[in-house]
Amino acid sequence: METLLTLIDIFLHLDRYLSSAIQIYGAWTYLLLFLVIFMETGLVITPFLPGDSLIFAAGTFAGLGAMNVEVLYILLAAAAILGDTINYWIGHSIGPRAFSGRVRFLKKEYLQRTHEFYEKYGGKTIILARFVPIIRTFAPFVAGVGEMTYWKFISYNVFGGLLWVALFVFGGYFFGNLSMVRENFTLVVLAIILISILPGIVEYRKTRVRGNAPAPKA
Repeated sequence: METLLTLIDIFLHLDRYLSSAIQIYGAWTYLLLFLVIFMETGLVITPFLPGDSLIFAAGTFAGLGAMNVEVLYILLAAAAILGDTINYWIGHSIGPRAFSGRVRFLKKEYLQRTHEFYEKYGGKTIILARFVPIIRTFAPFVAGVGEMTYWKFISYNVFGGLLWVALFVFGGYFFGNLSMVRENFTLVVLAIILISILPGIVEYRKTRVRGNAPAPKA
């Protein structure tokens, strides 16, 4: 319970925690951010780590001059692309066996939700999933499980990673220090999270409605 509360506090006050990290670790903060984004995209057991909001917050500090925006973009894009690549090969290697129920974070509902995403959007899921928490973490894994051709996967992976990181890094860089945003940073983070999960909620509701719909009469 304490860990959960800590995670929630970090999510809601990313600006404060990131500011402290920059003051304490200096240039090593780049490595810290790289590792968080790599783990959030590359390890199916850590879908709870911040992604969109953390990249936006980092872009905001780059806008203040505390970080170099070009270095930040290159490193986080590399982390996102490398994370998805590792995740793909993990899925390719161990497949559905990972969802046996023995690992608490690997819930079958996540796998099913991502499968439904694939059924609707096909290979473009790798790009679109970048913008949806949890599905973002499981999409490359499911691509590996489903044995999507690697060269097809990597093209979507690179394009999606570059686009995702660019949107949030430069969004934070150009807009994160507007007085309205800076004074309501927690609300902005919550808005980013809500907008990110909204497509997943809509798809889940549609699936439930279809599942509860009465079968047509013969």
